[in-house]
Amino acid sequence: MGKLSNVTVPDIGGAAGVEVIEIAVALGDFIEVEDTLFTVESDKATMDIPSPLSGKLVELKISLGDKIDEGALVAVIEGAGEGSSQEDASEDNIAVNEDQQVEPEPDPLPIAESNVEPAQPDIAVSPEATVSLAEVFVPDIGGAAGVEVIEISVAPGDQILEDYSLITVESDKASMEIPSPLAGKLVELKVSLGDKLDEGSLIAVIERVESVSVASVSESEPSLPESSTLAESSQLSTESEAEKVEIVAPVAATNTGSANSSDTSDVYASPSVRRFARELGVSLGGIQGTGPRQRLTKEDVQNYVKAKMQSAASSGASDNSGLPGLMPCPKVDFSKFGEVERQALSRIRKISGAALHRNWVSIPHVTNHEDADITDLEAFRQQLNSEKPDNKVTLLALLIKACVAALKQFPEVNASLDGDDIVLKHYYHIGFAADTSKGLVVPVVRDADKKGVYELAAEIRALSAKAREGKLKPDEMQGGSFSISSLGGIGGTYFTPIINAPEVAILGVGKAREQLQKQGDEIVSRLILPLSLSWDHRALDGALSGKFNAFLADALADFRRVLL
Repeated sequence: MGKLSNVTVPDIGGAAGVEVIEIAVALGDFIEVEDTLFTVESDKATMDIPSPLSGKLVELKISLGDKIDEGALVAVIEGAGEGSSQEDASEDNIAVNEDQQVEPEPDPLPIAESNVEPAQPDIAVSPEATVSLAEVFVPDIGGAAGVEVIEISVAPGDQILEDYSLITVESDKASMEIPSPLAGKLVELKVSLGDKLDEGSLIAVIERVESVSVASVSESEPSLPESSTLAESSQLSTESEAEKVEIVAPVAATNTGSANSSDTSDVYASPSVRRFARELGVSLGGIQGTGPRQRLTKEDVQNYVKAKMQSAASSGASDNSGLPGLMPCPKVDFSKFGEVERQALSRIRKISGAALHRNWVSIPHVTNHEDADITDLEAFRQQLNSEKPDNKVTLLALLIKACVAALKQFPEVNASLDGDDIVLKHYYHIGFAADTSKGLVVPVVRDADKKGVYELAAEIRALSAKAREGKLKPDEMQGGSFSISSLGGIGGTYFTPIINAPEVAILGVGKAREQLQKQGDEIVSRLILPLSLSWDHRALDGALSGKFNAFLADALADFRRVLL
């Protein structure tokens, strides 16, 4: 009989009471090193627990639904093959005791508070410096939750500078780079592509050098036995945390021992990968795995879906958004007609393009046009700017005030559809389209009804500057109840702006022009502003929209009406 070795739950990041949701082996199975034994799930992640050694599974100490903690005994394996030694088990971060005596692991030291000197630092440390490990968390991202990691700019071992981009996250409104708050060596990366993060989520652990006095260094180095030094304990803790990151990554579980039977029961895939496939409506049976022993990974599922989408696009289905009966868009090799250059769309254009396409297809748009005489309003605006040249008022600020007055008069326009109900909003958050080098974004001026013209003008300038610099936060582009798209600074007259769902209307504003009009017996020149109101015919009708446009034009012609 071979040696019997106990296998315990490894470092799982301090999580307690994690539930066993899948058992991938059965008694009598011969297990190789790194084969998945079972899968646990906390409220944050799903983790596959691998075997630290090869051999025969002679006893399983857990059952489905059990709640287990770090260090709990989970299995007994017979065998002395490669990887079964205590040293190999230690490297795999799972405690294995050849005498079946499970020793409790020491409590890991808090990385954020540990002030240690690693065994082999890559940073040159002077005698008057000490090395510390600092945790990096997701900063304030405007209250956005579940933002997706779409790009990772660094790797463990990299030397990074302060404010160097670590990762890029994306919400449904914008993409944001998360910079490093300090300089140093990246020890651990706690995130992977596709992860969903919230404000305060742990991103990375960075090793930094801090200047201290020589005296303080010598005083902080007590004489300890080599086996129990603080540096060694911290190094073990760091290695343990690094192993946790590897476990959290989607690794497939060997499902041969599971009692479940389905069309994909013989596919090697972890629950997280299976759940991801279910969310996409994809069957795992037709996907080729690229992981160890042909295990399926999340990337395999993503690549499979991309391939299917590209195949659909080549047949015209993607170009027509699945609308039946439409001819596919022609595929043309433009280079045969002349020189071409291919550029990738920015992320903002891809996100906004998909949203605008959805809105145009799903919302029955109607656009009403109107002319507003803003001759007196423009004179009033110039007077205000002469009085306060350091806080110039734009026409957009005055438009927002006039729109708020019109929305109060016609509350159905300041609304959203929700199933068979229309939700009338008693707040007035006005979005305005801002042109940037990467595409259009829509910052939102909140509580416009409670702000004066000067305050609105200052806020519009601040939001526009942040939009051009790509520094808008998600909450600064959310919650709008009505939008304005102004082309006044560019040119043009009437157009059809696309409604910004879930709103039910949007105002398009063209460039003001001088126009001759007859007033009594005289011909006078007036400054005319073209207005285009697009509205959702499911929520509004032509009569109401026409009245809204007429009221707005009158308010702009005589701004005193805004006070009524």
